[in-house]
Amino acid sequence: MAQTVSLSATVRQETGKGAARQARFQKKVPAVIYGHDRPTQTLMVDALALEKALTGIEPESTLIELSVDGKTSRTLIREIQRHPLRPDIIHVDFYEIRGGEKITLKVPVHLVGTPDGVRNAGGVLDQVTREVEIEVLPENIPDRVELDVTALKIGDSLHVRDLSIANAVILTGADLTIATVVPPRAEEVAAPTPEAATEVAEPELIRKVREDEEGAEGEAAAPVAEEKEKKSPKAPEKP
Repeated sequence: MAQTVSLSATVRQETGKGAARQARFQKKVPAVIYGHDRPTQTLMVDALALEKALTGIEPESTLIELSVDGKTSRTLIREIQRHPLRPDIIHVDFYEIRGGEKITLKVPVHLVGTPDGVRNAGGVLDQVTREVEIEVLPENIPDRVELDVTALKIGDSLHVRDLSIANAVILTGADLTIATVVPPRAEEVAAPTPEAATEVAEPELIRKVREDEEGAEGEAAAPVAEEKEKKSPKAPEKP
């Protein structure tokens, strides 16, 4: 069953960006509550108390007993807005619910066990879908949905139709894949880069250039030696 968390809020008289900015400066989080044709009411919630209440729970499937100036309402969190650069919560939407009225919400899917294809064949478990949408009475809201993946071999998959949620109607498409086991990824051998190929060929190229240079030097040295022999006088032959 879904967890229940208690939280207090106060009515926020002023609205607009300036009022919201001032509320955050005072360590308060701007919020609204709506539902059942009631006019949307603007609220403020203590930032530290809100963060503490949301720790370790699934916000979308947790019942919030919200006390506003002494009056308590059962609510669900419909939206949490966070700062784009920091984890700070900057706005919360609460939706009031009533007993006997079915509601629509999303619950997380938790995979249980280690697949056969992972244990014995080195496969990889890939969870494709992490939550499903259901219709349920508030008192029957599940904290999460568990799906056993122990029997999965490589290439096997489980789908939404394999889920079972007591006292709830699953609205997500039955053919949507929840989890699958894929083959192990083969290690790829990187092809040598053109630079690496050049580096390997350079010693051979240098060696050939040196041989050509040595041949050229030998050919140039021969005429020089002959010229020297012509210019130097020959020693007289002994009688």
